[in-house]
Amino acid sequence: MEVNRLDERYRALLAEVLHNGTDKDDRTGTGTLSRFGMSIRHRMEDGFPVLTTKKIPLKTVATELKWFLKGRTDLRYLLENNCHIWTGDAYKVYERVHHWDLEDPDYDIEEFEKQILEDNDFSRLWGNLGFIYGKQWRDWNGNDQIRDLVNNLKNSPNSRRHIVSAWNVDDLIYMKLPPCHYAFQCYVADGKLSLMWQQRSADLFLGVPFNISSYGMLLLLLCKETGYEPGELIGNFGDIHLYKNHIEQAKEQINRKPYALPKLEMLNVDLNQGEFNFVLENYNFHPAIKAPLSN
Repeated sequence: MEVNRLDERYRALLAEVLHNGTDKDDRTGTGTLSRFGMSIRHRMEDGFPVLTTKKIPLKTVATELKWFLKGRTDLRYLLENNCHIWTGDAYKVYERVHHWDLEDPDYDIEEFEKQILEDNDFSRLWGNLGFIYGKQWRDWNGNDQIRDLVNNLKNSPNSRRHIVSAWNVDDLIYMKLPPCHYAFQCYVADGKLSLMWQQRSADLFLGVPFNISSYGMLLLLLCKETGYEPGELIGNFGDIHLYKNHIEQAKEQINRKPYALPKLEMLNVDLNQGEFNFVLENYNFHPAIKAPLSN
């Protein structure tokens, strides 16, 4: 069986933060064990970068990535495609505004989602996350960074400026949540395209596995558009942390033995429109491990 270095490297991150992390308070009030300045590296020829020591919902990963690439920032698109990972951020603002007025919200979080789907006025008022990833990727002050990236990769492969950023300082106040993975850079060598992303804040147990597979998909999409072969995928993390209510789950995952990585093929790719399908082969995995999301 092929050695799965991705899961091994990820479990090394878990172990490092678990055993050597600094006890820190955080914005959510949950508390974390935290380290600063770590990374993970994966050769795409070794298989698609998705963890096997717990199941990763790749359909949800793909839905969010399509949402970014379409330049959309509305919750409705995600909910229409059974993706709920951003609901908590939108609901937190809705709840806070009501509490400012010393009243309870009209809807709980499930009813909130129903209103987003059914009520256009409610959706416009409460169901937009602001000027987050999709807005910055596709319309940074009129600049389409994704379109420009593809053109530059094709026409100037040796450039050192293949960068897409979501950290628009002027727009941070208009975002429900400032970007966690705030930029990525591409690199072409020997006919292969590599991608490295930067992350200021990394929820190691829930968020990082999702980010790894999302940028793995993006790298394959860019390869389809440009004709390059996939090279390496690299993630760099600033504050990388385990929430206190994820510690037992992390210990469980560390003790699981990885399976071989699967293969993933992109089909019907239209990167400009944020559309694609994928076929996943031989994804063997351990069961999902439930853990609460801190918003």
